[in-house]
Amino acid sequence: MSEIVWPARFTPGTTDNYVSNEVIVADLRAADVWPYLADTSQWESYYDNVSDISFEDEGAGPQLQEGVRFSFATFGFPPLQSEVVEYQEPTGGKPGRLAWRARQDGSPEEQFEAYHAWLLEDLPGERVRVLTQESQIGAPARELAQTKPNKMLNGHQDWLDGLVRTAAEQKNS
Repeated sequence: MSEIVWPARFTPGTTDNYVSNEVIVADLRAADVWPYLADTSQWESYYDNVSDISFEDEGAGPQLQEGVRFSFATFGFPPLQSEVVEYQEPTGGKPGRLAWRARQDGSPEEQFEAYHAWLLEDLPGERVRVLTQESQIGAPARELAQTKPNKMLNGHQDWLDGLVRTAAEQKNS
């Protein structure tokens, strides 16, 4: 199976916080799921931990693409400044790949960086694998890593479940 491609700075196990969530679902293909992930105008309809999505460049959005700069609020953070650094639609047997870097500036206690990546991969038997992983650096990341239950792990599972549920509902409507 395919893996997330990590920039060295965000290699899991070397950062302050890391989470991984994955589902494998029957009767869906990566192309069924991709539109609801790549279009940020869909996010709030299936994930309640995201808000205040905006785009920095005039004419950009709501569709993500490589190089697009956007911001969004999540996990109680003010809107994080983000840039899409990997964007590959799932076509021709290749998995869909989407990743962005996010940051929060401020005092040393507020500084935060994250790399959030998604992989949508078709599997034999009309199944899709949806994987999301995030690696974070900074004091807020260290705090999140200590929360029990793990807010980041549970929040990303909600995002993943909502994404897959929405794609399945739309496919079957």
